[in-house]
Parts: sequence; structure tokens; C-alpha cells
Amino acid sequence: MSMAQSREDSVPIPDMYERLRILQQYKHIAIVGVSADPYRPSHFVAIYMQAEGYDIIPINPRYAGKTLLGKRVYASLKEAREAGETIEIVDVFRKPADTPPIAREAIEIGARVLWLQLGVRNDEAGEIARAAGLTFVQDRCVKIEHARFFGGLHTVGLNTGVILSRKLEEPKQG
Repeated sequence: MSMAQSREDSVPIPDMYERLRILQQYKHIAIVGVSADPYRPSHFVAIYMQAEGYDIIPINPRYAGKTLLGKRVYASLKEAREAGETIEIVDVFRKPADTPPIAREAIEIGARVLWLQLGVRNDEAGEIARAAGLTFVQDRCVKIEHARFFGGLHTVGLNTGVILSRKLEEPKQG
């Protein structure tokens, strides 16, 4: 796995090839801090990723026990896991200061990736996650990354195509 230094961070984040691999390999995403308000970014990300075939597990204590996008909302990652949910990616829409405990909980429930959304950065959470073997992404939107790699930007009426100006190919070894 090649790593790129994230903007102003000491914890390296996966490069675009690794982010593409994450989105190809893992299909179960817990969205921590998801909102029931359809105008909130977390809600739109959940709709988009669900429409693209991902299993969304909504996490928000405010809505625990209710249904959002046809899925039961859980108060915590641990509650979701105990209910039998498979969680591979933990996608976080919370304040940066809230992320280290979420990183610990992601480790506890056996997640593979801790992904902090666009604008959410916390090196401590990254260090916790990486020390336990999780892949760590911060300050990136899972929906934007998916749209970049798979051409989904048209989903909201934008027909801009893929953001990248070059074809994705595996990096040459050697």
C-alpha cells in the first residue's frame, strides 16, 4: 500500500489507488453521525452509497431504534455489531475531537477502515486506528471519492463525468 502525506497532517493517508481498492473491496459502511435531515451531507452520502450498492448502517444516538433509509439506526458501532451488522468501513461525520473514541470503538468491533469525512481531521484517531491495523483516511468524502472513481457525479444532476484527468492504472512495481 502506498501512502501519501495528507494536507498538513503527520499521519499519511492512502493514495488514490488504495482508496479505490477500499471502495472496491468493502461494501458495509457504518455512517457515524448520520442525519435524518435530507439536506445534510451525511444523509446525502448515505443515500448515494446505498444507491451504489453499499450496505449502510446508520449510527446516531439521537435516532436510535428508528428507521432511516430502510435501515435500523443504532446508538453506537458496538450496538450495531451486537445486532449482527457487518461493519467494514466506519465513515465519520463528527467533530474532530470526537474521533479518537470512535477509532477505539471501530477497532473493538473489527472494522477494517476508519474514514473521517471531508473537513474532519484528527491525527490521534489516525494513530490509534493505524496502530491496530486499520486503514485510515481523513478529510475525504467517501461519496466524492466513489464518484471520482466510478463516474457517479451525475447522480445529483451533474453530468461532469469523472474528476480525474488520467486513466486509473495500478502503479508499476519495481
